[in-house]
Amino acid sequence: MTSQNDDPVQAQYEAYPYPARDPAEEARRLVTGSPSQLPEVNHYLFAGRRDFAKPFRALAAGGGTGDAAIMLAQQLAECGGPGEVVYLDLSGAAREVAEARARARSLANIRFVTGPLEALPDHAPGPFDYIDCCGVLHHLADPAAGLRVLAAALAEGGGLGLMLYGEYGRTGVYPMQAMLRALGAGLPLPERVALARRLMAALPAGNWLRRNPYLGDHKRSDAELVDLFLHARDRAYTVPQVAELAEAAGLGIVAFIEPARYDPASYLDDAALLARLEGLSRLERAAFAEALAGTIKKHVFYAAKRGSLEGRVARPDRPEAVPCLNGLPPAKLAAALERELLLKVELDGLALSLPLPQGSAAMAALIDGRRSLGAIHAALQARDPGLDWFAFQAVFAPFYKALAGLNLIWLSYPDPKRP
Repeated sequence: MTSQNDDPVQAQYEAYPYPARDPAEEARRLVTGSPSQLPEVNHYLFAGRRDFAKPFRALAAGGGTGDAAIMLAQQLAECGGPGEVVYLDLSGAAREVAEARARARSLANIRFVTGPLEALPDHAPGPFDYIDCCGVLHHLADPAAGLRVLAAALAEGGGLGLMLYGEYGRTGVYPMQAMLRALGAGLPLPERVALARRLMAALPAGNWLRRNPYLGDHKRSDAELVDLFLHARDRAYTVPQVAELAEAAGLGIVAFIEPARYDPASYLDDAALLARLEGLSRLERAAFAEALAGTIKKHVFYAAKRGSLEGRVARPDRPEAVPCLNGLPPAKLAAALERELLLKVELDGLALSLPLPQGSAAMAALIDGRRSLGAIHAALQARDPGLDWFAFQAVFAPFYKALAGLNLIWLSYPDPKRP
């Protein structure tokens, strides 16, 4: 096995565990995000029908300082089932941070393993119902081989949540890396960090990094700066390259997050231009949107084995579907829609203002993650007897489409046999 002295990536993460996390903050907040929130995983990979109170085995591959592992373990613990999270990372320093965060939450459902992703079968053999691998594959010497290892560890019907760097949104990063290699050749990493900060302060106005306002992680800590500008090995991907990487591992892309980022209609309102795109496949449209936007700096997506892609994403077509808002308090959303029937959001320079139908505010107020669509319809029908199921669907469908495009709403189909 490669030793730490031979592997500059491992040495980097021993010196600067990533991302920078303070275990004391666990008392104040749970770090969440995409992919890997359980309701999101359920929505995109299990058609909303996975019962997490039953056995569920997850892997955080390249777990770093623990964001995915802690989030998954906490949410599985709250489901009350025998779920297990296996954490795997090559950095002992990063593992120490992740273990401290787990202790702070009294989580006993994480098994910590140290080792490289490529040696997964030796250190933490599958199968896994779900695998999280964020910001890892693009640092491997052979990303395709790494993804094949993960795909082989999937349980039947399982899926993955992945993140890879996006090429266009990282404009300016790789020239900066090249300059810092020239400036810091042979110097210890802390001295190269100091040089990076000096160079950033001296960049001329025309420099592509100075002109890219969508990169800011490096301003938060040295660990983030090292990961962005001084990394020993990384590469970025376009949508077609992401699809090619997945296909080589026997996988297909279920959905990109947020879906609206990968829709040309989010950026264009020219009907003639959009009409020319109607014949493109889903991935071709996503590639066009990525080139059009120019700001996507990372690709977050769900994937599953080819041949098992159909029917993965939950659909709002039955009364028993239970909608859940992602990070939006129902009362707050309802109040905003009472003032104006527009859903406004900005995604890395993409300003969207989506019109919503009359009745959206009243509907939003009832979406509490427990009521089914049937129950929401019944509550609204009690106020308006003329609101039959089809009239309700006429309001809910565009409301759902707008929120789903922004990954702001998920669906589940709870087991009716469970109390």
